[in-house]
Amino acid sequence: MKGYVFHGPGQAAWEDVPDPGVQEPTDAVVRVDTVTICGTDLHILKGDVPEVRPGTILGHEAVGEVVEVGADVRTVRPGDRVLVSCITSCGRCRFCREAMYGQCRGGGGWILGHLVDGTQAEYVRVPFADLSVHPLPASVTNEDAVLLADIFPTAYEVGVLNGRVRPGDTVAVVGAGPVGLAAIATARLFAPERVIAVDVAPARLEAARKLGAEVVADARETPEQLVADLTGGLGADVVVEAVGVPETFELCTRMVRPGGHVANVGVHGRPATLHLEDLWIKNVTITTGLVDTHSTPTLLRMAAAGRLPASQLVTHTFPLERMEEAYDVFAHAAETGALKVVLGGPQREVVPVTSA
Repeated sequence: MKGYVFHGPGQAAWEDVPDPGVQEPTDAVVRVDTVTICGTDLHILKGDVPEVRPGTILGHEAVGEVVEVGADVRTVRPGDRVLVSCITSCGRCRFCREAMYGQCRGGGGWILGHLVDGTQAEYVRVPFADLSVHPLPASVTNEDAVLLADIFPTAYEVGVLNGRVRPGDTVAVVGAGPVGLAAIATARLFAPERVIAVDVAPARLEAARKLGAEVVADARETPEQLVADLTGGLGADVVVEAVGVPETFELCTRMVRPGGHVANVGVHGRPATLHLEDLWIKNVTITTGLVDTHSTPTLLRMAAAGRLPASQLVTHTFPLERMEEAYDVFAHAAETGALKVVLGGPQREVVPVTSA
């Protein structure tokens, strides 16, 4: 088969690799029909994730068909159409018993495309299949489903739930990339008074409007003052950081009200200053987190009911064999307008969510 193989910082290729097989009785092998590219994959290619060894197939999100299962697998069988979760769960360790699957100590957690071969290939071996793949209802398309492998659970759990969004809240989302847009969409499920999107790209701010942000703000034009004006000087109840750079994290801490929540979702590659000289007296709660995907069954039910605008984030589609071109489009999002790039399945001319 072919897969997208990491060969070191700045080096990867779509090339021939051995077919995967069942190695443990809890494994399943899935034929990949649809995959997407995550910002974390770009971090790996930059060398920011040193645990990824050269020779590893990248990717941690997929939809496909089960072709083989180990003797202990009970919840899926060959022929089932499934979502492959970005997080793998042993189901037995302390953290898995507390639904903190991202912290699994029994061989799971974020391993696909990280510690073991991932999903950006024609086939993938999925460990602990009973808890790590999800059968899909026929009403959920591949494009909708694949966005529930990572970005929607990440935005919902690490952003909206950790931030404790409540009815009537003012919610500010800093960063209107794919995860930020998913945070906007899922925050609206809790009936906030308003959602404010902050970014530097006009096209992404327009996408945020289409997904439900009532107010948009250019990050270069003192958005904290806009938030203060809208809230009578209090600040936002919840601020979601969805970029991952020190400047945006510090902006979030300036935008939050006393007693509010800052939910950090962005992946940070550099230290950020925590201004405790200002924050200690404000009763502010700051949360971080890796997604656990405990919400995936709920999100799948919502997608089946037409309540999640998942595939609206898809701006480009490619066949699997054009993986290298798809990476180039995604890596140059400022020029291409890419939000989510999906590979596999029927190809079509996509009208980007950023279009008027």
